[in-house]
Amino acid sequence: MAELLLELFCEEIPAGMQPKAASELGALLTKALDGLNPSDIQTFYGTRRIATVLNVDAEIPARTVSERGPREGAPEKALEGFTRKHGVTADELTLENGFWVLNKQLDPVSAESRVAEAVPDLLWKFPWAKSMRWGAGSNFSWVRPLRRITCLLDGKVVPFSLARDGDDAHGLKSSNLSEGHRFLAPGAFEVRSADHWLEELETRSVIVDADKRRDMIRTGVHRLAEQQGITVVEDEGLVDEVAGLVEYPVPLLGRIDDAFMDLPAEVMQVSMRINQRYFALRNADGKAAPFFAFVANLPFKDGGKLTIAGNERVLRARFADARHFWDLDRKTKLADRVAALDAVTFHAKLGTQGERAKRISDLAGTVASAMGLSGEQIEQAKRAGLLSKADLTTGMVGEFPELQGVMGGYYAAHDGEGDAVSKAVAEHYMPRGQSDDTAKAPVSIAVALADRLDLLAGFFAIGETPTGSGDPYGLRRAALGVIRTIRDNGLRLDLTDLFAKAANGRAGGELAKLPDFMADRLRVQLRSEGERHDVLAATLAGGLDGDLVRLLARTSALSDMIQTEDGKNLLAAAKRAANILRIEDKKDGPHKGTPDASLYAQDEERALADGLNSAVPAIETALKDERFTDAMQAIAALRPTLDRFFDAVTVNAPEADIRANRLKLLATFRTTTALIADFGQIEG
Repeated sequence: MAELLLELFCEEIPAGMQPKAASELGALLTKALDGLNPSDIQTFYGTRRIATVLNVDAEIPARTVSERGPREGAPEKALEGFTRKHGVTADELTLENGFWVLNKQLDPVSAESRVAEAVPDLLWKFPWAKSMRWGAGSNFSWVRPLRRITCLLDGKVVPFSLARDGDDAHGLKSSNLSEGHRFLAPGAFEVRSADHWLEELETRSVIVDADKRRDMIRTGVHRLAEQQGITVVEDEGLVDEVAGLVEYPVPLLGRIDDAFMDLPAEVMQVSMRINQRYFALRNADGKAAPFFAFVANLPFKDGGKLTIAGNERVLRARFADARHFWDLDRKTKLADRVAALDAVTFHAKLGTQGERAKRISDLAGTVASAMGLSGEQIEQAKRAGLLSKADLTTGMVGEFPELQGVMGGYYAAHDGEGDAVSKAVAEHYMPRGQSDDTAKAPVSIAVALADRLDLLAGFFAIGETPTGSGDPYGLRRAALGVIRTIRDNGLRLDLTDLFAKAANGRAGGELAKLPDFMADRLRVQLRSEGERHDVLAATLAGGLDGDLVRLLARTSALSDMIQTEDGKNLLAAAKRAANILRIEDKKDGPHKGTPDASLYAQDEERALADGLNSAVPAIETALKDERFTDAMQAIAALRPTLDRFFDAVTVNAPEADIRANRLKLLATFRTTTALIADFGQIEG
C-alpha cells in the first residue's frame, strides 16, 4: 500500500473547531478514496493546521460497472434518454431480468490520479461551521486564509490545483512544503514522508499531536504546582482549549498579589479562565493558592521572567475589575434585589424572573414538606427559593454568568442569611453538568428540585419541548438533574404529584407528555451507567411510577430475577405465550375473560390455572408492600408449571371450545406477568 499525507496549513484556527475539522478531514478523505481501500487513518491538528495520514492501494483495478436502464418495452424516449445520458448506443445495452443494462468496462485508476481528482473537490466543499473568503477574485473559502497544501503519496507530490471555472483560488496548489513554528522556525521546509513531517515539525518547535500537547500541558502545570506544595484545579476543558492555542506548550507559574486573595475562589478561577486561560491552583486546605499557571507558545531565554511579569500585571487589572464588582454588589442586600427581578423577563409566556422566584419559593416549600423536613427548614427553603435568582441583577454575575448561584450564596452569607439559606442559594444549580455533584443539604435539595420542576412544568405547559437535538432551554439537563438528585439522596417523593403542583393549575401544551419525557431521561441515564435500560422500559410499560426510588428498586429486582435460570425460562415462556396470542388474536381474537375450568382436558392446564390463581394475590400483595424480590419469586415459581404446560398441551386444539379456553388461559398468564412488567420489551 502507499502512504498518503495531506496537510492543510493556514492562519490560526479557533481551538474549538480543530478536533472536529481534523476528524471530518479523515472521514471525508476516506469516503472519497473508497475504491483505494484506505486504512490506518491518523488525524492531526493544531492552531495552524489540520492533517491526515493513511494508507491506500496503488490503484483502483479495472472493473465492470453496471447501470440499469428502463424496463423492456418501456417507451422509446425513455431508452433514448438513458443512452444519451451515458453517451452510448442501444446496441451497447444488454437485456437482463427484464431491464436494459449498460455494462461499462472501466480502466484502472492510479492512486495519484484519484487523489488529485478527489482532494480539490473535498476542499472546496469542506464543511467548516464558519468560514471566510479573503483577498480578491476568488470564491474559495476556508476557516482562516489557507496558505499551503502538502500532499504526498509515498513521498512524491500529488500535483493538483484548487483553481476551477476561472477562479484561481488564490493560486493554491499542492506541494511538498510545510512550515514550522511561526516565531521559532519561520519559513518553509521540504517534506519527504509522514514520519519525516512529524520529526521535522517537532524539530521546528511544533507538536502536531494534540494528545501530546495536552500531556505536556498537564504534566508541566502539575510539576510547577508540586514545586510550590500546591495542587491544580482540574479543568480538562481548559487543557483542550489551551492545547489548541499553542504549537509548543511551555507552562509557567505566576504569583497573585496578596491584596486580591480575599476574593471568592470561584471569582478568581472564573476570571482567570475566561479572560486569560489561566489555571487556578489550591492550597492543601482547598483554599485558593496565591499562584496561577499559564501556558506560553515558546520557551524563553530568561526562563519566562518577563512574560510572567507581564501576565501578573494583566491579572492585577482583571482582579481589580472583579474587586470593583465584589465591593459594589455587597452594598445592596440580596433580598433588596428581588424586586428588580420583576424587570427581568424570563420568558414571554412564563413571566419575569421575579414571578419565577416566587414560584420557586412556593414550590421549594412544597418539596421540603414532601421530604419530611421540619417547619423551620420549610421556611428556609422558601426563603432560599425567593432569593435564588436575585444575583442575576449583580455586576459580578453580569460579567461572569458562570457564577450564577455561587455569588448569590456569598452575598446571602454577607447579608446575614442563615447558613442553610446561603448554601441553598449557592447550590440550587447543582448539578450543573453530567459529572458534577448533586446537592446534599436538605434545604439545598428542596430548592434545586423546585428550580427544575418549575422549569420543566413551565416549558411543557407552553409547548416548548425538546425536538431532535434541539433543547434551547436545557430541559433534558433539568430532567436528569431531578433524577440524579432524587437517586443520589434516596428521596421518596411522588414526582407525578410534584409536577402537578409545579404546573400550578396550568393545562394544555405538552404537560401530559412530561411523565414520558422523564421516563425517557431515566432510561438514558441508566444506559449511560451500563444498566439494563430494557428492563426499566418493561417496568415502565404501565406508566411512570412517580416514586423513582421504588421504581428503580422494582427494576433491580426484575433484573436480578431474569438472570436466574427460572427467570430466563419464564421470560422465554412469556414471549412464547405473547407470540401465540398475537397470531391467534388476529384470527378470531381477542381471547379475553376467565377460562372455564370445566373445559380443562389435561392436568397441565389445571396446574397452570391453580398456579396463576395462587400467584396473582401473592404478587399484588408483595408489590403493594414493596417486597419486590418476593413478587419476582412468586412469578418465577410458575416456571416448572409453564414448562410442563408447553411440553404437554397443544394450545391450538382441534376442538374450538378447548382451543379458545386455552388461549384465555394464556391471556391470563400474560395478564399476570403484566403485573410485574411487559416482558416483551426485555431483550434476550
